[in-house]
Amino acid sequence: MSILKKTFRIPDMHCSACVMKLESLEDDLPGVIMVQASYQKQSMLVEYDDSKVSEGKIRETIQGLGYTAEN
Repeated sequence: MSILKKTFRIPDMHCSACVMKLESLEDDLPGVIMVQASYQKQSMLVEYDDSKVSEGKIRETIQGLGYTAEN
């Protein structure tokens, strides 16, 4: 098990409702340990266990919520 941290730029996050929606990844995606999103910075930090979830799956889930995940 290795715990990784990845920051994604989310250019289309613009309000606190977006933050709440994106932070729900923590509950919806097994392996995601912590999510900190900021619409002011248009970024989100995800801490995850890469033996349970991949960065690709996190990106896919972000896109499924209607947002763009950039490096």
